[in-house]
Amino acid sequence: MTKKIIILNGSPRKNGNTSSLTAEFIKGASEAGNEVDEFMLSSMKINGCIGCWKGGKDSEHPCAQKDGMDEIYPKYKDADIVVLASPLYYWHISGFLKNAFDRLFAVAECDNYKNPVKESILIMAAEGSGFEESEIWYDNLEKHIGWKSIGKILCSHVTQPGDTEGKPELKEAYELGKSIK
Repeated sequence: MTKKIIILNGSPRKNGNTSSLTAEFIKGASEAGNEVDEFMLSSMKINGCIGCWKGGKDSEHPCAQKDGMDEIYPKYKDADIVVLASPLYYWHISGFLKNAFDRLFAVAECDNYKNPVKESILIMAAEGSGFEESEIWYDNLEKHIGWKSIGKILCSHVTQPGDTEGKPELKEAYELGKSIK
């Protein structure tokens, strides 16, 4: 059965290390017959959540703000799997990904504050190996919003684009994508 997958890529580098990991994931997931849409959040105009509690009135445009999220919302609602991809910035996900993730709350507002149940994957690249804070946040998504993690790819000790070349995490990303059926 084909799965619908969206990738929210919070990297500012279209050809950076996070994107090389998502490219391998997409390759595997596509070969397995899945439908994958990747959003490069840094190239989209996405405002931060303003906590207005005015979303949820229009399921086609869940948020009161009108911006790049309107492109993401329909794909998000239809997705079986959400991939959260980001470089590690100051021990957490990037601001690009955080803004988009926070804005998904508007979809929950459409259904009496119930988040759509999704499977999820975390893909991250970092200069060092301090993923702990991001992992705690990600691992708590199941408890807080009901998502079930089906994998993590955490690639450490990469700084410049191309540093992932030859790293085992590239193959892991491919294999994780390929395993989705």
